[in-house]
Amino acid sequence: MKIKVKDINIYDTLFSGQCFRMIKEEDNSYTVVIKDRVINIKEENGYLVVNSSNEEDLEKVVKNYFDLDFDYESVNSVIASKEDTLRKNINLCKGYKILRQDAFEMFITYIISQNNNVKRISKTVEELSKSYGTKVTFNDKDYYLFPTYGQLKDISKEELRSYGVGFRDEYIRFALDYLRDNPKFLVDINNMSTDEALKALTSIKGIGTKVASCILLFGYHRLDTYPIDTWVRKYVSTNFNVKDDIKVISKFMKETFGEYSGLAIQYFFHIERNKSN
Repeated sequence: MKIKVKDINIYDTLFSGQCFRMIKEEDNSYTVVIKDRVINIKEENGYLVVNSSNEEDLEKVVKNYFDLDFDYESVNSVIASKEDTLRKNINLCKGYKILRQDAFEMFITYIISQNNNVKRISKTVEELSKSYGTKVTFNDKDYYLFPTYGQLKDISKEELRSYGVGFRDEYIRFALDYLRDNPKFLVDINNMSTDEALKALTSIKGIGTKVASCILLFGYHRLDTYPIDTWVRKYVSTNFNVKDDIKVISKFMKETFGEYSGLAIQYFFHIERNKSN
């Protein structure tokens, strides 16, 4: 299937730390495991060429996952007008998208991500999926979808630890128990303001502001929130002469970039990474 696209940079989007279930193939296509299927995607002459293990509503699914219907051009103009660095370098972000991923997968994955690196996160997610997720055969290879709540709900802390989650076993088990007792929680977040959602998520043991922000940005497309990690603190305090304090930095970003503060900080990270390559 072919999908006409205006602009997308598949590599920059998939390998920006948003997701952990992607493979770059020898033909420069990308195989990605998403909520209910495996897709292979490649850009050719202004089109996305897509194949999948599940062809049902494929165009709709791909457009949603890669956020193709969101007006990045207009939003980028707004963001660039706020700050000189982005005004000068916004073209480096052309085609960069915020993926619309499954909320439950983000809920669990970003708990796993705490004090962790991409390689270990990816390995843990893959092993959990192999043991508890649904097997999907695509292009003569076996893949495993990320387990649903129903598939993962009875996993023990001992089992979790065997997959390399370390101290996070307690937090994942607590999160699963929380969903058992509050089965509509992840859906109800859609009806909350971002501040309300952050408060609700951080009330769960083991979920701090950074993890909650990642869940909201990548699982709910809340572009007004972002993880304030060491890199963000250093970048914002150094480049904007802002005190290196989480509350001060958060206030500065919200006042400067408003509803797109999360996207702006993703762009800053992306620009710096491109400069170093």
